[in-house]
Amino acid sequence: MGKGKPRAVEKGVSGQNIRDSLIESLNVPLAPVYYPSEIEFQDPLEYVYKIRPEAEQYGICKIVPPINWKPPFALDKNSFTFPTKTQAIHQLQARPAACDSKTFELEYNSFLEKHCGKKLRNKVIFEEEELDLCKVFNAVKRFGGYDKVAKEKKWKEVFRFVRPGKKISECSKHVLCQLYLEHLYDYETYYNKLHREVGKDCKRKLGGGMKCESSKKRRKNNVGEKIKVSKVKEEVRDQICQQCNSGLHGEVMLLCDRCNKGWHIYCLSPPLKQIPSGNWYCLECLSSDKDSFGFAPGRKFSLEEFRRVAERARKKWFGPGPISRIQMEKKFWEIVEGSIGKVEAMYGSDLDTSIYGSGFPRDNDQKPESVEAEEWVKYCSSPWNLNNLPKLKGSMLQAVHNNITGVMVPWLYIGMLFSSFCWHFEDHCFYSMNYHHWGEPKCWYSIPGSESGAFEKVMRDTLPDLFDAQPDLLFQLVTMLNPSVLQDNSVPVYTILQEPGNFVITFPRSYHAGFNFGLNCAEAVNFAPADWIPHGRFGAELYQLYRKPPVLSHEELLCVVAKGECDNRASPHLKDELQRIFNKERDWRERLWKSGIVKSSPMPPHKCPEYVGTEEDPTCIICQQHLYLSAVVCRCRPSSFVCLEHWDRLCECKSEKLRFLYRHTLGELHNLVLSVDNCGPQELPRSQTSRRQISNSNELGPLTKKVKGSHISMLQLAEKWLARAKNALQDTYCSDLYTALIKEAEQFLWAGPEMHQVCEVLKNLIEAKNWANGIRKCLTKIDDLKKVDLEHVIKLLDVDRVPCNEPAHFKLKDHAKDALLLVQEINSVLSTGSNIPELELLYSRANKLPIYVKEMEKLSQRISSVKACIDSLTRCAADKLPHSIDFDFLCKLKIQVEELQIQVPETVKLFDLLRKAESCQARSLEILKHPMNLKDVELFLQEFANFAVDVPKMLLLRQFHTEVVTWKSRFIDILFNIQDREDQHSVVDELKNILKDGASLQIQADELPLVEAELKKAHCREKVLKAQITKMPLDCIQQLMEEAIILQIDPERLFLDTSGVLVSAIHWEDRAKEMLSHGAQLSDFEDSLREAEDIRVILPSLHIIDDAVSTAKSWLERSKSFLGSGFSVAPALLKLGDLKDLVLQSKFLKVSLEERNTVENIWKKCEAWQIDANFVLQETNCLFDTRVTDNAISDGLVSRIVNLVTKLECITKVGLSLGYNFDEISKVKNACSMLQCCKKALSFCSTAPCFEEVLSLIEAINDFSELSVSGTLWSSVVDGVKWLKKALEAVSGHCNAGRCNLSDAQEILAKAKMHKVSFSVIVDQLVGSIEKHKLWEEQVHMFFNLKPVERHWVQILELREFGLSSAFNCLELDMVLSEVEKVEKWKHRCMDVVGTTLEYGNTAIASLQKIKLSLDRSLQIYEKPSWSLNEKIICMSCSTESKNKDWTSSAWVRTIRELVVCFVMTKTLMFMISVSSYPLLCMGPVVNVEGGFNHGGHLRFAGKRPEMELLIGLLSDTEELCVWVEERDVLQELVDKALACETHLTELVNYASSQKDKDLGLVREKLTIALKAVEVAGVYGHQGNCNLELALASNLWRDKVNRLLEGSEKPTIQQVQQHLKEGCSLSISSEDYYINKLIELQDTSLYWADQAKKVSKDSGALSLDKVFKLITEGENLPVHLEEELKLLEARSMLHCICRKPYDEKSMVACDKCDERYHIRCVKLRRSSKVYICAACKPEAELHSKSLIALHERSTSATFVEPKTPSPPHTKSRAGATKIEPNYRQKIIGSTNSNSGIEKLWWRNRKPFRRSVKKRSEFEGLSTIFQ
Repeated sequence: MGKGKPRAVEKGVSGQNIRDSLIESLNVPLAPVYYPSEIEFQDPLEYVYKIRPEAEQYGICKIVPPINWKPPFALDKNSFTFPTKTQAIHQLQARPAACDSKTFELEYNSFLEKHCGKKLRNKVIFEEEELDLCKVFNAVKRFGGYDKVAKEKKWKEVFRFVRPGKKISECSKHVLCQLYLEHLYDYETYYNKLHREVGKDCKRKLGGGMKCESSKKRRKNNVGEKIKVSKVKEEVRDQICQQCNSGLHGEVMLLCDRCNKGWHIYCLSPPLKQIPSGNWYCLECLSSDKDSFGFAPGRKFSLEEFRRVAERARKKWFGPGPISRIQMEKKFWEIVEGSIGKVEAMYGSDLDTSIYGSGFPRDNDQKPESVEAEEWVKYCSSPWNLNNLPKLKGSMLQAVHNNITGVMVPWLYIGMLFSSFCWHFEDHCFYSMNYHHWGEPKCWYSIPGSESGAFEKVMRDTLPDLFDAQPDLLFQLVTMLNPSVLQDNSVPVYTILQEPGNFVITFPRSYHAGFNFGLNCAEAVNFAPADWIPHGRFGAELYQLYRKPPVLSHEELLCVVAKGECDNRASPHLKDELQRIFNKERDWRERLWKSGIVKSSPMPPHKCPEYVGTEEDPTCIICQQHLYLSAVVCRCRPSSFVCLEHWDRLCECKSEKLRFLYRHTLGELHNLVLSVDNCGPQELPRSQTSRRQISNSNELGPLTKKVKGSHISMLQLAEKWLARAKNALQDTYCSDLYTALIKEAEQFLWAGPEMHQVCEVLKNLIEAKNWANGIRKCLTKIDDLKKVDLEHVIKLLDVDRVPCNEPAHFKLKDHAKDALLLVQEINSVLSTGSNIPELELLYSRANKLPIYVKEMEKLSQRISSVKACIDSLTRCAADKLPHSIDFDFLCKLKIQVEELQIQVPETVKLFDLLRKAESCQARSLEILKHPMNLKDVELFLQEFANFAVDVPKMLLLRQFHTEVVTWKSRFIDILFNIQDREDQHSVVDELKNILKDGASLQIQADELPLVEAELKKAHCREKVLKAQITKMPLDCIQQLMEEAIILQIDPERLFLDTSGVLVSAIHWEDRAKEMLSHGAQLSDFEDSLREAEDIRVILPSLHIIDDAVSTAKSWLERSKSFLGSGFSVAPALLKLGDLKDLVLQSKFLKVSLEERNTVENIWKKCEAWQIDANFVLQETNCLFDTRVTDNAISDGLVSRIVNLVTKLECITKVGLSLGYNFDEISKVKNACSMLQCCKKALSFCSTAPCFEEVLSLIEAINDFSELSVSGTLWSSVVDGVKWLKKALEAVSGHCNAGRCNLSDAQEILAKAKMHKVSFSVIVDQLVGSIEKHKLWEEQVHMFFNLKPVERHWVQILELREFGLSSAFNCLELDMVLSEVEKVEKWKHRCMDVVGTTLEYGNTAIASLQKIKLSLDRSLQIYEKPSWSLNEKIICMSCSTESKNKDWTSSAWVRTIRELVVCFVMTKTLMFMISVSSYPLLCMGPVVNVEGGFNHGGHLRFAGKRPEMELLIGLLSDTEELCVWVEERDVLQELVDKALACETHLTELVNYASSQKDKDLGLVREKLTIALKAVEVAGVYGHQGNCNLELALASNLWRDKVNRLLEGSEKPTIQQVQQHLKEGCSLSISSEDYYINKLIELQDTSLYWADQAKKVSKDSGALSLDKVFKLITEGENLPVHLEEELKLLEARSMLHCICRKPYDEKSMVACDKCDERYHIRCVKLRRSSKVYICAACKPEAELHSKSLIALHERSTSATFVEPKTPSPPHTKSRAGATKIEPNYRQKIIGSTNSNSGIEKLWWRNRKPFRRSVKKRSEFEGLSTIFQ
């Protein structure tokens, strides 16, 4: 097959400047690479099918085409322009969520009010700026919450999100952590708990299911004030869903708690199953436009401009050289993770090739000249051309009609360095193919499609804040995630490198991403082979879940493919998917039918059903999916459609009003599924079996629904309908019955083949109904005197069999017979003649007929045509015609007369007139065929001057004649006074036009030669006028005058003036030639120029004269500086070359000047100086060639140098005085400076120069390095000075590269003998330095040979100082410096750990001694606890009498009785503790926030507390030191004592934690000892302190619970539950006494509270004595339950004559006694503004008793509760008073009630006086009485 193993893995991926192995590429394994052969490369889909089993496991693969497949790039790179997008690469992953701070503030304040009872009043300030709590919260959530951030120390990363681009210190990290703990930690706990729980309460329900006491809904506005909202039923339509624009289904409408906009929970993306608990905010309020992230549109570039931008970016990051792939990848992911800073890239992405052009050749594109035609055609039709790939045979997309950009039409991508495409998979889960045209490589990453779920989970877990703000984040293509994160979470990731000419294929559901290594161009498109079909279903379901409009309709695509040709490879996938669609469609249709949707209609068919996307189907307003197969619609919203799954979300109308729309019946879909099996050449036995299974499964089962109380199946309903329909066809036609039957049949039409008979009968019903209605409609029109079309009538009557029993069709049949007879008669008359009376008679008869026949129109047209023709004949035959007659009209009239067979006298005159006109036409044609003469044409036109017919050719002759006459008139007008006109250019134009027009005349004109002659004269006049205005050359003027003489126009005034100017010009020209030949003075030349200004002619010699004058003046101007300089020094040197040029130029001057001799004399002086300077320079060169000896000074070399320097200085002074820039001056100066350097270097032979003098001399010598100086003297001096520098560096240590080695010094000393110039003083110093170094080395070796104890710190310091001052660079010096540095670092660390104070000498040893002393005190406290509590020396601030005091007495112990806030930090816990009753003598606050104990007490350690782990580390580090330090012994003792203290502390804490009984005294004493000892100790042990803090918190909790239980007031149930919650947070053991006590109280209280709530709502079911008993039990409980007691108290109050507690039914209050009565109990019949009960009316007492008796009779005889006596009123009060005490005592005796019960009894025995307001009006009850 040609694929084998992935060759990229075997050989590596090769690319330009990229040679990286698998290990280098961030440890991401490579995806496979395939190299198809030319045969395999012929069919792309076939090759993809072969490699898919292996490649799909990677999600991506690369295909390298054969070598000979190289398509040309079809775009013109020079003219190609494209838009770009700006990508913020640094924010692809490390960006904050687009959160809205106002929404967060609203939710946060709500949390504070409800759970903390406070508000955030002040702004939170962090580093002098307001801290955005919203960003901080989201950043911590991004990194896993507070606990994970604190554990992994990621506050720096959190800060980067909050304040990007700024730095944070360690202190600021701690502050940020504390601010989060203080303000956001509790909110994080609440937030996590809220999102873990499933909401149970229905919040903000707007439907009738909402329960509230006042039946009114209360909301909060933006300010927080409560506002009243109208009743639920009235509010439904006020809230509109932002997705489906419906205000219905209010019970599932979710309102945003900020903007009040509404969404149905099923319209959200993704939808919710129920109303969430807590506040809810929409995405618009959660997200902030300010922080929203996306790729902003960039500027438009040409390819060349974009290339320059890309190259600048690459050089900025990596420079001009080559770079490896690993470096690029690492840099890219560093940028993505936000660790580098702001980085932006431009990307020309998603460029529609139908607009911007494709990189592949296309038939309709213009072929570049560089590409051959045969090659162009080859690649235009290539299947690998991405423009052809989607519609290849075997692709499911070949049925798609419209060009979907990016799917069917390729997209072009122009990338640069770091431009990226983020994690995504293709639309609709398609395959994708990407081709790399040219440029730098492209790096891809991929996730296999099988791991897409795991990938999405990691993305959501890693970026939770981004997904909270955008649940559909992966649809946005704007987010990256480092592959290493995915690998850490066991998600397989693969990579591939795409180079130019490579194809990359991504598989369905495979997430992929990548970036570009530089400027490149790629092109991509989607395709869908047969195996894509199951993945397409997943894509469609995903679109539906997230409410996204799909790319295309999945169902439509499959149906269209199934109807067309499908191969064997697609058949299995297609059949399975169609079967799934069929089952789903059948199930939902059956559900709709059961739900009562019986109305149905077929959808209108598509115009092109063989293609997908030709027409746009409606979409579901809920899920946005295409409704191809079916839909549901309602008349209340005719423009809104929903899918079958959301039919109940369309509106709130009854299901009977909804209509089901379908495109195919179930039978048609069933046949479509079966037809897929027939795609192959023959049907296999397996497919036959599957067809039978499908057929059996698709049969409509016992589909039943409940109708009028009984169940009935669809088949039974269909049979009943069939019987009724057949009867209706046999009976007399009834329109209403037929309409009802047709409407009723709609519920059966969508079903399968079992409803075939229903469809047939329905078809007959519809045909019969249409036929009968057509008959009746025709007869109705006839009765209304309206005509009926005969064809329509015949169509109705022409049937083989009458569809139904409609008697009226016989009457219509009679009318049709009469109409047919009349039609025959009309046709007969029209064929025989045109007799007008006969025609009019027939028309009258037809007009009276009730049926319209189309022959009436023919009859009417014949009558009007005959009349019009006769009228025209009459006008043409008249003697005097009102106007001329058209020739064509006569011809048409003749034809019309012959056709209509008209016989009238006027026809003879018509034919005569026509013959004469034809004769005129023939003669005109003859004239036009030959050249025409004006006279002949005029004679012909005069002959036919009065002819009344307009003959076309004769009219043409008249037009030609008119044109000639007009032309001659125009020419005569121009000739008038032509020579005196000043606008001769206009005359020329007019004559040209006349000449042109005359040549185009059809009739020859004799005046044409005259026109040509006048045109030449006009040209001549025009040129002369132009010469008068502007100057012309002299020869042109002479030529014009000669031309005027030839044309005989020279006597004209214009030419006479020109002749005078010509004479003056010739005279001036002769004089100028004479001046130039003899060389006149400058003044003569200037006079000649002034004369030439008055001559209006361009003179030939004028520019020569002018050049001569300007040249002379220029030469004089340039010679001024030379003439004025003389031999004085000028401010600036003059150029000698300019003087030479000036002398040469003076020889070519045409004007005579005196200054020429002066300039020549100056030039001679300069030449003489140059000769002298060169001589001295030669003498200097001879000196440089002199050999140097050891006795150079005694040989007189120095004196020769001094003499020569004097000469050079003199020559230089003379040269400068001349004022010219001689080249020799610089040479003379350089020679003088070099000789001075030689002089100074020779002076160092007898003295010891300083290093700075030598450096300055070398700098001076280096200035001459560019000069090619040779000579023995100079080279010897240079070498000697260089040696001198090295020697001084070795001696004094001035070397920039570091100290000199001993070998280097010895080598320098050896080279001293090789130089000709000797420096003896420096040689002696170098020898001494070498001897000192050797002595120091011996001392170092002796020191390190000593034992470590004998090596003192002072000795090694002395060795370091001596080595730094005198030793050369060596290993010994490095070793000494290294050991000293180690000790110093250790001492600094020691001081940092233990700290120093001024009191103890500011040294580490003093601080260690102080800490040791504190540990001794701490051990004393541990070992002698009784002594530590009684010995007064322990605390200097306490009274001296404290020794004999009782530490537990309240008079002596300073206990902390007030509430102290104490933050106790464990691994994941932060809570508040109440500290009380710990006898901590002279102690300050117990614990500080950092986990250590605060300082401030007299016994507390005042210095810095070092951590014990650090001290142990310091002690172990001393083993590595080479010298003995005095701090080591003290540190050893200190560590031993600290470990002993830690052991004691652990024992005390373990004892305190093991105590679980009620007694707290001993535990308090132990913890007091531990706390005092820890405070006194100067060492901090983290683990021990944490354990102590936890023990303190646990025992403080026990103390608080003890005070709660033993306090004077009963605790509330809330307090009990709060303490239980705190105990659980502290992990208090379940065996603890106090935890068990609290649980017992909670269980008892909650059990009683549940009973109380049930009784309070039983509407009087429980007897009153039992209620009082329950109240007594509640009051005797150890827990105070105020709310439940109040409910029972209200329950014990009885109302109305029925003596029942108050309920929610309609009641009315008496205006006198305020007693409440049920309206039904008092039999109130009508509304009244005032109501007075019967007990308050003396005259109505009898009526009241009758009402009571009536009420008792209406109740059950067995009902005896409640046993409360009737209410005592005015007359019966005394009797009630006698009975009440006995009854009361009885109840009290049985219940043992306390004073609370007595109060209740007293309130029950009193008259019914309630604190209710009197009703002034009863209008609210009017609806009840009606």
